[in-house]
Amino acid sequence: MANVSAQSPKRQRTCICCGKQEGKGQLHRFVRTASGQVAFDVTGRAAGRGAYVCSKECLQKACKTRRLERALRISIAPESYEQLMEEFFGCPSGGDGETEE
Repeated sequence: MANVSAQSPKRQRTCICCGKQEGKGQLHRFVRTASGQVAFDVTGRAAGRGAYVCSKECLQKACKTRRLERALRISIAPESYEQLMEEFFGCPSGGDGETEE
């Protein structure tokens, strides 16, 4: 039996808009909660179905083309899109593709 001492590679996430693959920390996560709400997941650990975007441009395009709705398998009201944008752009790391240190 082979000795597996190497760590398994980190799982890559994919932007729902452009298809860019990155590690979890480089993408921004949106989550559909158990109550059916959609929210920006600052921690990346919230329970629920998630979808990732890499930049503010991709978020805007994903909202416009309804890719976020398809990825989360839920209908999103126009007011909810506005709230998501406010949450995302108000976050210190929102839209720049990198986390703040």
